[in-house]
Amino acid sequence: MAFGISRKELQRWKASIDQGSIAFITHFWVDDRFPNLNTVTKVGCKDLDKLADWGAGYGLKKEWIHLRKDGYSHFDLLGEKQLYILEKEGKLAQLTRLMHKKEPGKD
Repeated sequence: MAFGISRKELQRWKASIDQGSIAFITHFWVDDRFPNLNTVTKVGCKDLDKLADWGAGYGLKKEWIHLRKDGYSHFDLLGEKQLYILEKEGKLAQLTRLMHKKEPGKD
């Protein structure tokens, strides 16, 4: 389940994908499979070969792309890999801004 992003941010991410760009969006995330993680970055592109080539530069496998019928296929970045890639791509602000927000479900 996703939290911490606005509809406008999601629309911008989708528009970037529609234009063929490598697009990043980071949000709070809750998944019982990963109890110690609370954020995910989705990196998408309409051109799956371009996305796979981008991911290969970070050791991500093409098979790890979450294929979506709606055209918004993406890699999910978690944990240390997420932090490393966001820093290398100059997108760390997407993660740090969430740290200033209250995490969902935390009092």
